[in-house]
Amino acid sequence: MLGRVADMTAKIDTETRARLAAIAAARGTSVRALLADPAVQEENQLRLADATAAFRAAIARPGTAEAFDREFGGLPSGVDSARRVA
Repeated sequence: MLGRVADMTAKIDTETRARLAAIAAARGTSVRALLADPAVQEENQLRLADATAAFRAAIARPGTAEAFDREFGGLPSGVDSARRVA
């Protein structure tokens, strides 16, 4: 869902604009919505990268994985302990 609308002008060549319009039409959407989707996806990837870095920093601290295992019962049986670290 799109939020508030702000006008922006981007200069692109005619061929690229036609391609975007054709893709949007094939998907039953607008060029505006078509371009919004990868922006949201990229923003989500940036947030995921930040969360992954924070998670890795947290589990790298000595004793963290062991404390988690004590508190929550460890990994299910059959799970390779080498897969513990993301």
